[in-house]
Amino acid sequence: MPTSQDMTTELDPGLLDALQHQVAVFARRAEQTRLGGTGQLRNSMDRAAYLLLNRLDQEGPMGVKALAAGMGIDSSTVTRQVAPLVDTGLVKRTSHPEDGRAVVLQLSQRGLTRLEEVRSSRRQLMVEVTEGWTPAERESFCTLLTRFNTALSARQSAHLGHPAAESATESAPESAAPSSAPSEAPSASEGTSESTPTS
Repeated sequence: MPTSQDMTTELDPGLLDALQHQVAVFARRAEQTRLGGTGQLRNSMDRAAYLLLNRLDQEGPMGVKALAAGMGIDSSTVTRQVAPLVDTGLVKRTSHPEDGRAVVLQLSQRGLTRLEEVRSSRRQLMVEVTEGWTPAERESFCTLLTRFNTALSARQSAHLGHPAAESATESAPESAAPSSAPSEAPSASEGTSESTPTS
């Protein structure tokens, strides 16, 4: 059975270098712009809040442990990130429908309205960034990026020793990073140019 080293040797090193470089540039640009949308709503919701609200909208009410497991982060992180959302009325705590002693987190109507506003703004950003792309190109890019994120999530989960829990719409690398992380500065090896390095 071929090892990862064998596979790396067989593939085009120049292409792999170009790929890792573009991923590094994407990560830096995504952090710098935060892909926060357009207009007045640009950067109006941090990444952690967006991912938490989005997951509650997709999966429905759930407890802190279930939410943490689904997002690939620990419960204390979820508790810390959810607190301001509860304080601002975007998320509410309610009793579990089957166990009145348990508390679950639920997206409030205000939270849903806010989430839809931010989604709309971010959709417009995607329109602008991919202007000139064909529908097939957008679909292909989304498919490949989803596949890439899923592979990263599985790899991270394997290293942490638990099953991959992230869905295709919400990757672990994105949700696990602190929302207040500073922009990634280019390393000496990466350089300041965003063009693909030549092999």
